[in-house]
Amino acid sequence: MEPKEKIIKTESIYEGRILALKTHTVEMQDKKYSKREIVEHPSAVVIIPVLPDGQILFVNNFRIAVEKELLELPAGLIDHGEEPREAALRELLEETGCESGDVEFIFDAYSSPGFTNEKMHFFLANACAEVSEEIDEEISSVERLTLEDALRRIETGEIVDAKTILGILYLSNNRK
Repeated sequence: MEPKEKIIKTESIYEGRILALKTHTVEMQDKKYSKREIVEHPSAVVIIPVLPDGQILFVNNFRIAVEKELLELPAGLIDHGEEPREAALRELLEETGCESGDVEFIFDAYSSPGFTNEKMHFFLANACAEVSEEIDEEISSVERLTLEDALRRIETGEIVDAKTILGILYLSNNRK
C-alpha cells in the first residue's frame, strides 16, 4: 500500500537528550501540502509485574508534564544498544526492587502516533520477588493491587496513565 503522505522536506527544530522535534512538509495524494510536527522519542518498555499471590506491582511517579503523581506500571526507556527484554528486567529492578525469572514479551504499541514515533514494548513478569529495597529516586512508592482493584481504579479515574490502562486491560482479558 502506497503511503497517503510523502515527506518532501524535514526541518530539525530541537534535539535533546531523550527527544527530537522535527517538522515535516508532506505532499498528500491530492497534491496539496501540509506540515507535520513530530516528536522523535526512543522506544520504551512497560512491565506488568505479577507477584506469586497474583497481586500486581504499581509505582507512584510524579509527572511534571501533568503536574501530578500518577499510579503506573513500571516503565522506562531502552538504553542505546540494549534489548527490550534486558531493559524490562532492568526497569523492573530499578523501579520496584524486584526480579523475575519468568518475563515474556506480550505486545508492542505506539503511545501516540499522531505526533510521536515512541513504541512501547509490553512485558509480563510473573512470580516477581523482592531482592532490593532500593528504588529509583523518581518513584515515590510501590503499591500492590489485585487485578480487580486495579480495574476499579481505572473505572473511577484513579488510574489515568494510558500505558497502565492498556497493560491492565490486557492482563484482565488474558488471565490464565
